[in-house]
Amino acid sequence: MTANGRELVLGIESSCDETAAAVVRGGREILSSVVDSQVELHAPFGGVVPEVAGRSHLRAILPVIDAALAEAHVELDELGAIAVTTKPGLIGSLLVGLSAAKALAFARDLPLIAVDHIEAHVYAATMECASDPYPCVALVVSGGHTTLYKALSPLAIERIATTLDDAAGEAFDKVAFLLGLAYPGGPSISKLALEGDAKRIHFPRYRARLRPGEVAPRFQPFSFSGVKTAVLYHLRGQDGRAPTPAPEQIPERAHIAASFQEAVVDALVEPTIHAARELGLRTLLVGGGVACNRRLREKLGAAARAHGLECVFPSPAYCTDNAAMIAGLGWQRWKAGLVADLALDASSAS
Repeated sequence: MTANGRELVLGIESSCDETAAAVVRGGREILSSVVDSQVELHAPFGGVVPEVAGRSHLRAILPVIDAALAEAHVELDELGAIAVTTKPGLIGSLLVGLSAAKALAFARDLPLIAVDHIEAHVYAATMECASDPYPCVALVVSGGHTTLYKALSPLAIERIATTLDDAAGEAFDKVAFLLGLAYPGGPSISKLALEGDAKRIHFPRYRARLRPGEVAPRFQPFSFSGVKTAVLYHLRGQDGRAPTPAPEQIPERAHIAASFQEAVVDALVEPTIHAARELGLRTLLVGGGVACNRRLREKLGAAARAHGLECVFPSPAYCTDNAAMIAGLGWQRWKAGLVADLALDASSAS
């Protein structure tokens, strides 16, 4: 039981291009989750424009908070704490959510809880679990992050491997652009891949290259720049500066999409399974927007079963950025006495 006996936490998330608020009871029971997406605003640019994102958050933040409270049938006076994303993310976007959270905490004399967005993605996978999944290996894979963690508890999380270059979701966006597909690239490629043959084209899977005498790392890092570049050269030939063919002039588009997706999924599955076996942990948690990918769910799930592991994915609504995971992890931090003061600041770095 928390200090004042109240179990309700309002979560606020504005780290990138989603303005979100949610009310969660006891760290797990989601009473509301409201997300205002900016996809249509950023689609013409093929990616997130920070200035556009910040201005959209300013317009949406209060209506989204009001909607979350109304959906949960909760008044501000019933809340026990306010949890807010403070890192990592776009600094202008983060400050909008943080300012709103500080104002509410100050006006209602409520505890203010700082939450790491990436750690919240790990926690999101636990909120629908029937039993405690810890200790475990957690993979967070999104447009901005591809990272493996050893998680002993919601508050004891250690990063063990990350990407050397692009995040997996970023690679999906860039390859989708090359193929003339709609932003965001992950869903577009996944849909087109259903029409293609993933074995038609072999795109590279990253392997760490060691210098003579160099010891291999215990946990394999990720890399997606190579497969992205391979797609580029496949489309343009050896002159990388040549124009990309128009979509209607790419007869293999579906096969390229399927083969690229398979390469990315393979590059995610092998290091994740290796980490779990190396650490002797029997549970895998997967979070982040790319965790929605159908092929990743199939292949990582099958690999986990083959090695006697349990693989846990959140529902798609809680893979992408949302505030329920912020409120949930915020409750855990509040329960542990990790309360911030009004001097709390945001950070773009993790």
